[in-house]
Amino acid sequence: MKKAYARAGVDVDLGNRVKRGIQQLVRQTHGPEVLGKIGGFGGLFAPDFRGMREPVLVASVDGVGTKLKIAFAMNKHDTVGADLVNHCVNDIAVVGARPLFFLDYIGAESLDVSVFKQLLRGFSRACRAAGCALIGGETAQMPGMYQRGEYDLAGCIVGVVDRRKMIDGSRITPGDVVLGLASNGMHTNGYSLARKVFFGQMKLKPSSHVAGLRNSLGAELLREHRNYQPALAQIPSGKLHGLAHITGGGLLDNLPRVLPEHCDAVIDTTSWRVPAIFRILQERGGIDREEMFQVFNMGIGMAAIVSSRDAADVAQRLKAFRIGRIERGTGKTQLVF
Repeated sequence: MKKAYARAGVDVDLGNRVKRGIQQLVRQTHGPEVLGKIGGFGGLFAPDFRGMREPVLVASVDGVGTKLKIAFAMNKHDTVGADLVNHCVNDIAVVGARPLFFLDYIGAESLDVSVFKQLLRGFSRACRAAGCALIGGETAQMPGMYQRGEYDLAGCIVGVVDRRKMIDGSRITPGDVVLGLASNGMHTNGYSLARKVFFGQMKLKPSSHVAGLRNSLGAELLREHRNYQPALAQIPSGKLHGLAHITGGGLLDNLPRVLPEHCDAVIDTTSWRVPAIFRILQERGGIDREEMFQVFNMGIGMAAIVSSRDAADVAQRLKAFRIGRIERGTGKTQLVF
């Protein structure tokens, strides 16, 4: 006979059994800095700051938004787990930080063992690739809070950067070059509008095939958010004047977050080929071009600002391409169509 709490929708015993089964996945992300065991009240991490003159901790928290609706429809959950880690890693990479550890939060209508394991595989895989320890998290069963079969995700990351090597945009000056690092599709932003166009206006399904897209629509929408930190970390200190992770707000709103007040970023939108999924969204959704660059990444997942003399070398190292320049202005992005 089920316990009263389980009959109410929260199965504590099932939760405990599932959590015991994730030990190996989580340990794969641990180095000697991780202390204690999984399942404690707090994760323990003993950082090694040798070689840093003035270590600064950098923290960020985020989610993956309504991209989860695609994961539900496709019954594929490992990629959104990796999305969450990579998004958080990129958010601290823009100041030059390397990730130390990551914690996740999963809030669900009920605990589905298969879904939970897929999510943890995604977290673990992305953390290993990022050199980041998964040291803890929280799984909450909350019947009545979510629709049946649905859940929400959030992640918190902590990294470190030597203060003298921080990238804060203060070295950006007119004449600098803006480089673009290609995205892998929509990453984790703009899905509410994309779902409205594809599934509402166009009446498509995740299994639909659309002319111009290589895979099914669902597979294209679940493409993983790229992690740019390992490549950025290889660029010699001082060469990166500024970095912007192109998430919600697109190039239009994210570049100003790193620009000095006296500089504008002038972006030549014809300097790269916008991926097909964005072109289809704009055409079939009847969306204004400027709004497209405020909602979606439009094929640029990270923007790097460098001096003109370093532009060719850095572009080659990052497999990036020139998308604009820095001019005198008032701290805004100017789009040239």
